[in-house]
Amino acid sequence: MKEQKKKAKLFSLKYLFVDFVRITGAIPTLLWYRPKFLYENQEAKKKIRGGALLISNHNCFFDPIYVMLAVWYRRHHIVCNQAFYNTKARWFLERVLCIPIDIENPGFQTMKTINDHLVNGELVSMFPEGHINDGSGEMRGFKSGMVLMAMRAGVPIVPVYTRIHEPRSSRLKLVIGEPVDINRMFDGRPTMSQIEEVTQMLFEKENKLKEIAFKS
Repeated sequence: MKEQKKKAKLFSLKYLFVDFVRITGAIPTLLWYRPKFLYENQEAKKKIRGGALLISNHNCFFDPIYVMLAVWYRRHHIVCNQAFYNTKARWFLERVLCIPIDIENPGFQTMKTINDHLVNGELVSMFPEGHINDGSGEMRGFKSGMVLMAMRAGVPIVPVYTRIHEPRSSRLKLVIGEPVDINRMFDGRPTMSQIEEVTQMLFEKENKLKEIAFKS
């Protein structure tokens, strides 16, 4: 019998603040960015249900807003740099469901938190480049931790590419890729070289989404 995967709750009091921010900020955000949604294929157009790990390129500080617009119908638990939690922004970040992570040395508790959210049918979004890129338009190599996270929780990875919004000159372009089921790729426990190969495959897939963004 196929295992029934959990789905995130549609309403919960603990999400009251973040849902209020999402709803009240939706109209002005959509009017400002005028997002154009593009898809890798027909499979990518399907709504994301249950637990999933969303990955995206990282161009600027506004990227968390961009990825939330890309999958607007879901709450996002966004993985962010631990350094931001040492500022006055901590109160807000905690209430909009951010997950702090030490990029160079992710701790066990952080990995467990991410896994718990995924297993409970929630959406976790992260930027596998680790840092904002240098502005050249070229992505940094991806860190392989995302593959291990998705494998452990048994969820797909959903790649998204965002093209930086330029006010008054172009629309924000959001390219959603087909979900990648990591667990179907391996027969048993994968080796580190196999994990690195999948990481590179996801990096190349992200570059294909980038091509769609710049051609459309």
